[in-house]
Amino acid sequence: MGDVALFLARPSPILQVARRGSMPLNSVTISIPWSIRTLMAEATRGVLDTSVVIDHDQIDAERLPDASAITAVTLAELAAGPHATENKDERARRQDRLQWATAIWDPLPFDAESARMYGRIFAAARAAGQSSRARLADLLIASTAAAHELPLYTRNASDFAALKRIVKVVAI
Repeated sequence: MGDVALFLARPSPILQVARRGSMPLNSVTISIPWSIRTLMAEATRGVLDTSVVIDHDQIDAERLPDASAITAVTLAELAAGPHATENKDERARRQDRLQWATAIWDPLPFDAESARMYGRIFAAARAAGQSSRARLADLLIASTAAAHELPLYTRNASDFAALKRIVKVVAI
């Protein structure tokens, strides 16, 4: 799995090297004050479901992860949104949300690891009696989050209840 670019809290390369434990001979150890280490340990990361991106401005920032990502599937849902309504004001609002999201995040791709994880996600949903066709986008988003070992932040936690052994779901 490659590096994951998350919005906001990206550690500096110096801190990444210092945490690895195998530092080059000519390097310097950086002492990090306890208060900063505590804040770093408490920083949260996660993938935002489409529902969270849509309602982002209505959600208390304290409930969101410190560093967040969206998936290419969320971007696809947002791109389809303006075409799914006949109301011109709603179409404009959805277009604004799409443009905002593309300016903020580079989406995580649905890659080979996400595809492998989708098999497990699909099986869990099917075993719980949930229709996988109607929820294809949700399952693809959950698969991408699981492949990157990131929790999924959603407004619709009950939709992901069957997946709790595969991906951590955080209700917003």
